[in-house]
Amino acid sequence: MVVRNCREVKVQSVRFLGTWDEASDFVELTLENPGWESYRPGQFAMLRPKHWGLELPWGRPFSISRLDAETLTVFFQVIGRGTSRLARLNPGDEVVVWGPLGNGFSAPPETPTLLLAGGMGIAPFRGYIENHPTPEFLRLFFAHRVPLANYPYLAMAEKVRAEAMQEHTPEDLPRIIERIRELMDENHGGIALACGPTPFMRTIQEHAVAGGLRAELSLEKSMACGVGACLGCVCKNGEGKHVQVCARGPVFQADAVQL
Repeated sequence: MVVRNCREVKVQSVRFLGTWDEASDFVELTLENPGWESYRPGQFAMLRPKHWGLELPWGRPFSISRLDAETLTVFFQVIGRGTSRLARLNPGDEVVVWGPLGNGFSAPPETPTLLLAGGMGIAPFRGYIENHPTPEFLRLFFAHRVPLANYPYLAMAEKVRAEAMQEHTPEDLPRIIERIRELMDENHGGIALACGPTPFMRTIQEHAVAGGLRAELSLEKSMACGVGACLGCVCKNGEGKHVQVCARGPVFQADAVQL
């Protein structure tokens, strides 16, 4: 058990329950619930299979996509050695999990809430939509490059107002940026929550700060420990001081972090 910020972080060994469609690089990984009663959407977990050797000494961080009484689900794209090995787990393999880590998104009831997802940034919003007390106040915008079938977007779009725009070529990017700005302006008085690659997040941050709009950003950073000990995931806050994304984030107010 790890103690971080005067709070206990449980480290548990759980079994992998699912299988992987090798025709896709996108993986929805289902594990046993590590004994967590709840979490805040936007928080993350660190995963490290027990059979990994010294060539992969560190765990891998993933947004928690879903949590119920029996299972923990994360969603990721295979892009390196760690994710490739995770995708090829066999049912029954043991995985060490620690979390839930970091802070989460705000979830004010009866407040217009705009969810802005870019690519794999859609992962934490599935649980957010499922756990929100008033989902009728939610709206989802999803910017993506690969076909929608690779993402859990369609299941999410059944529950809230949603639209998606695909970036086929660089010429599509200005239209996507303009649509994000329109939606943020329409949502004035509410809150925008964003997760995605840094250029996507920078666009949202700049428009929020310039317009005095309330927004929260979930940052993507490489992490080794996930509990603030290794200092491998630092960024600069609004005052220019270095802070750990894992311990102080990953969710920040738009004006409280430098991208």
